[in-house]
Amino acid sequence: MEQNSAPLIFAVDDDSDILEILRYNLTREDFRVSVAHDGQEAIERIFDIKPDLMLLDLLMPKMGGIDVARRLRADYRTKSMPIIMLTAKGEDSDVVIGLELGATDYIIKPFNLRILIARIRSALRRVHSGIEGQLLRSIRGIEIDQEKFMVSIKGVDIGLTATEFRIIELLSGRPGRVFTRGNIVSAVRGENNSVTNRSVDVHITSLRKKLGEAGSAIETVRGFGYKLKD
Repeated sequence: MEQNSAPLIFAVDDDSDILEILRYNLTREDFRVSVAHDGQEAIERIFDIKPDLMLLDLLMPKMGGIDVARRLRADYRTKSMPIIMLTAKGEDSDVVIGLELGATDYIIKPFNLRILIARIRSALRRVHSGIEGQLLRSIRGIEIDQEKFMVSIKGVDIGLTATEFRIIELLSGRPGRVFTRGNIVSAVRGENNSVTNRSVDVHITSLRKKLGEAGSAIETVRGFGYKLKD
């Protein structure tokens, strides 16, 4: 019998209902799915099942997602495996901890399944195309390290929040393109309500201030949204 070569997604969450939702919907999208109910179980099983990507809840009993991510990134066998964090904690400080530990992406609960699946496919494409670990971008004096989730000016880290990082990452990916506030909300938080069309303006103002002179590269297109100068 021919072996199934579909990507294997390892979903780790202490909520059984969420695991069943993930298992059902990911299987429909032609993924293979394995699940664990806490971080300790995930660590015990991961080297046997060898998943292509992990969906990791942040808050779990026995071992939380932060500790799981730390251990996986310290092991050469899982150092490069994509990890998408699923978290009910929407504060930037919580998300930043996960990103700094090496999470590939994050999704805020309650999540939109279409967005989650798109993020999974995107993370897998990056690995398979061989560009993971080489995600450096430089534009108008702004240095963006997509692997370390850092933005620097003249070699100095300017300390962006996770939301600010996602915004500059989005704008810099398509210089000259105008992104509506709705585009930005979808890219930064999916359909989570903690970032709204109105709050995008606040994040942009803060981002410009932190970027200093380079912040002038972010232009307001009245009646539409924002763009990074081409």
